[in-house]
Amino acid sequence: MTGSEVPDDDDGGRDGSRVSRRAMLAAAGTGAAVSTSGCIRRVRSIVNREDVDPLSLTITTLPADGDRESIQLAREIAAALETVGIDVSIEMRSNEEFLRAILINQEFDVYVGRHPGDTDPSYLYEALHSRYADERGWQNPFGYANLAFDEFLEAQRAAEGDDRQAAVQDTLEALAVEQPFVPLCVPDEYRLVRTDRFTGWGDGHPASQLGYLGLERGPALESADGAAGEAAAADGDEPTALRAAHVDARPSQNLNPLSAEYRNRGTIIDLLYDSLAVTPVSSTDFDGADLEDDDETSADTEDDGAASDTDEATPTTDLEPWLAADWEWDEAGETMTVELRENCRFHDDEPLTADDIRFTYRFLADTGLGELEVDAPSPLYQGRVDAVESVDRLDEYRLEITVDASRAVGERALTVPILPKHIWKPRAAAADVPGYRVALGTSEALVTNNVPPVGSGPYQFATRSEREHVTLERFNDHFTTRDAVTLPGATPDRIRFLIDPRSASAIERVETNEADITSTALESYVVDDLLADAEAGELPEDVTVLESKSWLFYHLGFNTRKAPFSNPRFRRCVAQVLDKQWFVETVFDGHARPIAAPVTEEWTPDSLRWGGEDPETPFLGTDGEIDVAAAREAFEAAGFSFDSEGRLRVRR
Repeated sequence: MTGSEVPDDDDGGRDGSRVSRRAMLAAAGTGAAVSTSGCIRRVRSIVNREDVDPLSLTITTLPADGDRESIQLAREIAAALETVGIDVSIEMRSNEEFLRAILINQEFDVYVGRHPGDTDPSYLYEALHSRYADERGWQNPFGYANLAFDEFLEAQRAAEGDDRQAAVQDTLEALAVEQPFVPLCVPDEYRLVRTDRFTGWGDGHPASQLGYLGLERGPALESADGAAGEAAAADGDEPTALRAAHVDARPSQNLNPLSAEYRNRGTIIDLLYDSLAVTPVSSTDFDGADLEDDDETSADTEDDGAASDTDEATPTTDLEPWLAADWEWDEAGETMTVELRENCRFHDDEPLTADDIRFTYRFLADTGLGELEVDAPSPLYQGRVDAVESVDRLDEYRLEITVDASRAVGERALTVPILPKHIWKPRAAAADVPGYRVALGTSEALVTNNVPPVGSGPYQFATRSEREHVTLERFNDHFTTRDAVTLPGATPDRIRFLIDPRSASAIERVETNEADITSTALESYVVDDLLADAEAGELPEDVTVLESKSWLFYHLGFNTRKAPFSNPRFRRCVAQVLDKQWFVETVFDGHARPIAAPVTEEWTPDSLRWGGEDPETPFLGTDGEIDVAAAREAFEAAGFSFDSEGRLRVRR
């Protein structure tokens, strides 16, 4: 029924104008006496108008033992919003409950937390495109829908070379105007490492699997009688076990690569599961030194001039072959021919073939394999595999992958974990969790804890104890052990991730030779003392601080499915009462950088670089103190009002 049509049983008015019975009943409910014709506009105004009430909202975030910086940011933001007349409460949830509320159930007003981000801005497509507004995971948890903004996202997804860099700039500038979320800052990442047992820290980023591959044995491991060897043996580990202090208990409970609630950065998962390609990011440079060329083959991403221009004109990081020995684009730049490394096997000794690759892409797009009432895409990888139009098996070790995006975006699809078909296909059935109502589109694959996991990565699962440790052991049949392959491989016999409650205790483990690295980035509150000890030479011998660049960022996310968060003018006003520089200095003790664009520095356009203030939504105040009059004026200019008690009023 169009806007001009009415039900047949409606009473007619003059000049053919009509008011539906539903409208009349709604008007009657307001106590209004309404005639037809000349009062139509007034009727519509009355029945569509709701009460204007003082705004109250809830900030969902993590407690201090889950993310100390998030709760401190939430408190600072709450104080800022209360200053301008908004009633704010803070709801703290555990890591799993927080991510479930935000990414799965979408039950929040606004939230404060970390976004996983990416080294490449292509992630913005699934993060903000309207087609993902009702999806799970990091696919648009904000519910943001704007057709004009979709066009920017689609343009940067399709563009190549210089055109892509320009399209990304357009997207970021439009994002800064719309503010579907407020990017706050990128934290500095510090870890404490020992160099007596293993060396080579930082050659690969310690948040990636490459940070734990290609290490060299240190002097303490040259003799099994060394103190380090004795300490390891006392812990029940082999002398060559790498011990990592890990401030996150979730990997000891769940090793499902598809579980959004239990994954942050995927370091452990990526040691267990191979992908066709990897991003060779080092600790100091997102451009990352190339992995060593191996003698089997190397990927050809420059088969013509267009590909070469793409590599040189944009700051993106090139991917390196991993499980794929090589891939080559056709002249149109639409289809990759991918060659797999031959004779690879999963940890249960089943062969890994092109059938598993083809299955993986189909499965990640719909973990129900078309058998459920609605599709059940992977909450973590849907955006990447959506670039894939088709996967065709050529033979046991060759496939053709056709994409509907640029080469850079299409190659990003090569970084998803490859799943063994014989393990995951039976998990396509509808989930059945006793005592719980399971939502439509939930497959068994999305709820299993996947213990023990079976992948093909350089390490395989050994054992675990919930909230105590997860232990991996070297997979001796991995392709990196082959003489013809010179990619970084597994050096330690085992990696034991020891669960720690806080950064302080993780540091103590390393300093007392109970751990070799703090695998999770240290919380800001311990960094000043640690750096002071390092500068004064007061750290134990063979212990050093490792600093790494980060691609994750802290942000304030709006649930744009609700009013007033659906209003970009409201979101911009909120952004302007948040002093990002002040947050960096007070919450992070200076160990972060404020941002206006949620991408790495290499991708940030000059128009959005931080120059002492946010170039698009500058703070209305000084040194954390809000200019209340200016802030209220901004809200009023955006169409909002305040009551006699100074409370911001909104229409829900």
